[in-house]
Amino acid sequence: MGFDITTNNTETDPQILLEQFFKTFDTFTEDEKSRITEAWNFLCEKTCGIKRNCGLPYSLHPIRVASILALGRLDIDSIISGLLHAIFEIDGISEEEIKSKFGETVFKIVRDTSKITGMKINATTIQQADAIRKMLFAMIDDVRVILVKLADRLDRMRNLKNIDEKKQRLVASEVIDIWAPLADRLGMQSVKSELEDLSLKYSNPDVFQQIKAIVAQKKDERAAYLEKAVNAIYKSAEKLKISVQISSRAKHFYSIYKKMQKRNVPASSLYDLLALRVICQTNAECYTLIGIVHGLWKPMDGRFKDYIAMPKSNGYQSLHTTVVCEGKPLEIQIRTRDMHNMAEHGVASHWLYKKGMNHDKVDVASLGIFNQLQNLKNEDLSDETFFSKLKNELLGDEIYVFTPKGDVVQLPQGSCAIDFAYHVHSAVGEKIVGAKADGKIIPITQALKNTQIIEIITNPQAHPTENQLKVVHTSKARQKIHSWLLINDPTFEDKAALEQRARDLDAQNERSRAIQEEKRKKRAKKSGNLEIVERSRYTGKIIVENTKNVECTLAGCCNPQPGDLITGYMTKKGMKIHKATCTTFQRIPNIENRMIEVEWEKKLTKI
Repeated sequence: MGFDITTNNTETDPQILLEQFFKTFDTFTEDEKSRITEAWNFLCEKTCGIKRNCGLPYSLHPIRVASILALGRLDIDSIISGLLHAIFEIDGISEEEIKSKFGETVFKIVRDTSKITGMKINATTIQQADAIRKMLFAMIDDVRVILVKLADRLDRMRNLKNIDEKKQRLVASEVIDIWAPLADRLGMQSVKSELEDLSLKYSNPDVFQQIKAIVAQKKDERAAYLEKAVNAIYKSAEKLKISVQISSRAKHFYSIYKKMQKRNVPASSLYDLLALRVICQTNAECYTLIGIVHGLWKPMDGRFKDYIAMPKSNGYQSLHTTVVCEGKPLEIQIRTRDMHNMAEHGVASHWLYKKGMNHDKVDVASLGIFNQLQNLKNEDLSDETFFSKLKNELLGDEIYVFTPKGDVVQLPQGSCAIDFAYHVHSAVGEKIVGAKADGKIIPITQALKNTQIIEIITNPQAHPTENQLKVVHTSKARQKIHSWLLINDPTFEDKAALEQRARDLDAQNERSRAIQEEKRKKRAKKSGNLEIVERSRYTGKIIVENTKNVECTLAGCCNPQPGDLITGYMTKKGMKIHKATCTTFQRIPNIENRMIEVEWEKKLTKI
């Protein structure tokens, strides 16, 4: 890993830590060293004497975060932002002070990182949605905010043993739900894999240890098996004068865990736990090497994927295949050096630091996730629905299908022909009546599959329906159908809006009841036993339309008491009495035509 402070170094002296940092990362100019030193000294001065719960100095975590960013060879502003990413947690630090000392860019990254530092994925749905919206929308302005935050989360996961078990599981759950998929969407495979493995370690420690033990078994035997496969590829590539680099590894623990779940088998029953990665120089060599590999061993059906011709939305490119080598499945990935850098560092690779050169800012618009975020930003989404839509569409799986002209269309997994039609154009979506997949008619509500060629059949008389609204997966299709129905279909009931209004009404009534109860208690304190005296004027019986001795039931929702203003209505079980102000009573269908006049019976006054 290089700099020990990222793992288990126990050094706490600020000057020694800074010297270790510069010794490990020795490509900085004198001016950059000066800027980093100024930021480090500022941090240490402002946090002097502050300890973490584990008893270690506050400043250790920030320098570990900066080290992760430096190890990824990010630019100087990112590294300084890593040191100061939580500086606004400290009392007495102003925004103007950070801006004047460290510049506008560092200030903006630190400010936006601070906005999402307190996010609580396990809080209420509205809080989740709000926090994640801030996080992702901040990313649109400068993706380095997320790179700093990912480094922060990675270091916290590496040091999670310092907190109690319950909090470990909560943090692990947050990472597996949000941060690991986000790293994947940004193409940062090494960060994603480490976050996933660490999450499994704390969320399911028994399974983690089981997988660890199985992977460790027969290590020498596995090394010999992989060495034979590697030598065979080297030998064949040399004959064609192709220079390659080959590395072998066991698959990541979380990847093995997901295979266990998918196939419903223990790790000991999985055989495809090993993988080779082949790095070459050009795209043409990648395809030559896939031919070599398939010539050496028989490929498994359905396991070849060409991500060079069809890159993932995060920019990932590679050829994947699984072959049967000596009776065991062996996964092989083939890519160029540039593809490998993109696969390992993703969007962060656009900030790779090179001494004496200016870095170019990443073209944010070239990544699919940013375009999706811009669409969501313009959509009217309620807080209650935002979180589930965001996780499913932005952080979920995706499929790739083709138009009849051969254009690639990327959609969330589970999308149907209606989603595809709206992706092509809103006018096509509105008039869809049928669809073909690979030339065969399919139901327009059927989930599409990878690599299908989709053709849409339209009719000028067709229009969106409520059933379509229920089955679509993409935000664009959902929003367009919803808008059309609101404008053009008088029978359409916006159930989501009605449910939201009902929730708002309940919350408002609850607040009103709480206020009334508080006022009642205050009045009771002032009047002493006045209320008891008042209630004593009544017999507790109820007069129904001037008729006494009618059997009545008091409603449990409002619990009317003698002296309260009351109303009633007839049910199958007899007369039911509510307070006149009861909201439950007011929401009973057609209640205005069913109300019956009632009142409390008063005691006779002695003369």
